[in-house]
Amino acid sequence: MNEMIKMVVVLTILASVSGGLLAAVRNGTEAQIENQQLEFVKGPAIKMILDGSSNDPIADRFKIMHQNTEKSFFVGRFDGKANVIAFEGAGKGYGGDIGIMVGVNIDEDKIIGAAVTTHSETPGLGATAKDDPGFVSQFKNLSITESIKVTNDGGKINAMSGATITSRAVCAGVTDAMDIYQNLKPQLTEKIKAFNQ
Repeated sequence: MNEMIKMVVVLTILASVSGGLLAAVRNGTEAQIENQQLEFVKGPAIKMILDGSSNDPIADRFKIMHQNTEKSFFVGRFDGKANVIAFEGAGKGYGGDIGIMVGVNIDEDKIIGAAVTTHSETPGLGATAKDDPGFVSQFKNLSITESIKVTNDGGKINAMSGATITSRAVCAGVTDAMDIYQNLKPQLTEKIKAFNQ
């Protein structure tokens, strides 16, 4: 019986030490992981949407809590004024969640661009949503209050051939981003004012 107690104590100590080490490694690398995601995953979409901004939108960012999740917002400065933000929404695709970066002009409440950041869609079909500029360009200049759907569902967005589920997911991701924007508009306006002072 003493041997059993010793084994339980040793296993408990090992599990506690291992858990503590894993937590320390996670906390120590959290900022580095976020920077890598910004540079290689979200960064290209942000730079494409906010192309022509006179600032570095990845450096000029802020975070706001939305439904128990911290959301990042990237600020674009055009003609000397910070009036455009980019942020991410998500939609459920064929292979899982699809991350959609959406840029909005806060003065006009219009979408200035959209780009797919992450997906698990079928190569050659749904995966083309990330690389097809013609598909994502359809979101440009849409009002944040418009219904964003594919034409088969009564909307204005032409679905990608052979990838209707992915096309619907991208529309759902843009709609998600617009819901976030409308819910946080007062806070976003205050944050943008700070960038313009």
